[in-house]
Amino acid sequence: MRSVLILLIALALHGASAQTGKPAALNEADDYLRKGIAAQQQNDLSAAIDDYRKALAINPKLAEARANLGAALSAAGQFDAAIEEDTKALSSAPDKTAVRMNLGLAYYKKGDMAGAHTAFEAVHAARPQDVAAAVLLGYTDIKLNKSNEAATMLTPLENGRESNMDLEYVLAYALIDSGEETAGLPRMEKVAKATHSADAYFIAGTARLHRREFHEARIDLDAAIELHGDFPGLYTMAGQARDALGDIEAAQPAFEQALKSDPRDFTANLYLGTMRLKQRDLDKARPMLELALQLQPKSAVARLQMAKLNGMTGKYAEAATTLEELEKADPNWLDPHIELAPIYYKLHRPDDGQRERDIVQQLEAKQQKAGPPKQ
Repeated sequence: MRSVLILLIALALHGASAQTGKPAALNEADDYLRKGIAAQQQNDLSAAIDDYRKALAINPKLAEARANLGAALSAAGQFDAAIEEDTKALSSAPDKTAVRMNLGLAYYKKGDMAGAHTAFEAVHAARPQDVAAAVLLGYTDIKLNKSNEAATMLTPLENGRESNMDLEYVLAYALIDSGEETAGLPRMEKVAKATHSADAYFIAGTARLHRREFHEARIDLDAAIELHGDFPGLYTMAGQARDALGDIEAAQPAFEQALKSDPRDFTANLYLGTMRLKQRDLDKARPMLELALQLQPKSAVARLQMAKLNGMTGKYAEAATTLEELEKADPNWLDPHIELAPIYYKLHRPDDGQRERDIVQQLEAKQQKAGPPKQ
C-alpha cells in the first residue's frame, strides 16, 4: 500500500502546577516521561523506550508513559511488545480512541490485518469522519476480502476530499477489487499520476489487462516500470500487455527481466518458453516449459505448448497422448485438434489425422459464424 498517514498520539506533559505536592518518586516518573518524549521527538527510540519503562517502573499507572511506550515500540519494529503495551494502556488512558489507533497501527505494521481491522473499526465507530482511520479500516477490509464493505464505507467520505490521495487510493482499490473497475480505474490512475506511485500504476495496469484493454494496460505498466522497475510481478504483466499488442520484441525482454527477479514465475516461464518454441530455439524452450508444468501441472496452455515441443522433437506418442487428453477435456478448443492432425499422420494413423482435419474445419466454420469474441 502506498504511504498512508500514520498517526501517533501527542500526549500533553504534566504542567509544573500539577506536580506540586507529588511524592518525589512520582516526580521522578514524570521526569523520565519528559525525557522519553524528548528522545522520541529526536527519533532516539532506544532511549525513549528505556525512559518510558523507567517511568512505568516507578508509576505503573502513568497512562501517558504507557501509551507513548507502545508508540515507540511500534516505531522500533517491536510490534508484539507494542500491542501488549497498547492493550494495557486501554484500561487507564483518558483517550481510548487514540490508543486504539496506535494499537491498530501496531497490528497493521505487524501484518495482522484481522487485529488491525478490529482496532480501526472501533476508531471509525467513535470518529466516523476521521478520514485517516477510515482509510486504514478500508485497506484492512480489502486485505480481508471485504472490498465491497470498504467501498461502501469510503464512498460517502469522498465528497469534498477528492484531493486526498490516501482516500482516493484505497477507495479506487476497493472499487476495482469488488468488480467496479469503471469507477475505480480513473481514480487509481489519478492517484498514480499525482503521486508517481508504481503500486497504483501496477494495480490499474493489471485491471486494464484483465479487461483486455491492452493499450491502456501497457501505458500504465510501462509507467510503473519507469518509476520502480523491481516491483514484484510488474515485468510479467508488462510482458503480457506487450505480447497481446503483438510487440514480441518488447515482450521478450520483459519476461526475461521477470525471470531474473523470480525464476519460478509460472507466467513468465510459459510465455518466454512459448516464444522460444516459435523461434525454434528448442533447447531454451524446453526447461522453461518443463518448469511451467512443474509449477502448474494442470495448466492446459502449458500442456499444449509441451505437446507442441514434443511433436517438434520426435516424441509423437507423448504429444498425441497429451493432445488427446486436452481434446477430451475441451472438445471445442481448436488448438489441440490443429496440433493433433499432423501428429497422427506421423504416427501412421491417416484416418485419425483426417478426422482431426475435419473437426478443425467444423470448429473454424462455427467460429467464423459466431464472429470475434466479445472484449
